[in-house]
Amino acid sequence: MRFLPAGHNGLLVELDSQAAVRALYAELRRRAPPGVTEIVPAARTVLLIGSGLDALKAELPGWSLPPVPEDSGPLIEIPVRYDGPDLTEVAALSGLPVTEVIRLHSTATFTVAFCGFVPGFAYLTGLPAALQLPRRRQPRTRVAPGSVGIAGEYSAIYPRATPGGWQLIGHTDVNVWDAARQPPALLMPGTRVRFVAQPA
Repeated sequence: MRFLPAGHNGLLVELDSQAAVRALYAELRRRAPPGVTEIVPAARTVLLIGSGLDALKAELPGWSLPPVPEDSGPLIEIPVRYDGPDLTEVAALSGLPVTEVIRLHSTATFTVAFCGFVPGFAYLTGLPAALQLPRRRQPRTRVAPGSVGIAGEYSAIYPRATPGGWQLIGHTDVNVWDAARQPPALLMPGTRVRFVAQPA
């Protein structure tokens, strides 16, 4: 566990693994340290915003951080049409038939590790190893909202039209970000996700 200052009222906690991030994030939410107004997990860090952070920094190394069970979060099923423009290329790169790419992606259980890039964009861990491919060499200038992509160890759903370099394998009509909804983000850290294949 390493600490870095982050602006005037922030503390960045660096950790060795995504599992450690999940454990610290869960414990921080459970304990709700006084003065901490925001807790933001990422791939290998947790950002804390608020007051009293010097005292918390001294306490954190002594905390017991129970591992978070993989099946502890709420489960959301998201229907997907596997008709993405990169589906055939993903099959070729992975050496698998398209049907197997779809089967692997739609039978895995994912967990939201953290959110970022744009509001509502959730990084989902749990992507089968056979589908862990690099981003596209040439990013697209516009990716349609609802596009389901994979890149590295993650899968994700684009909440709105943005540039993007992920391999697009499908599309969903589920709105993962709605500013009028409370909370606006459908997929929060710890939420589990299953993609349900629909006819293309």
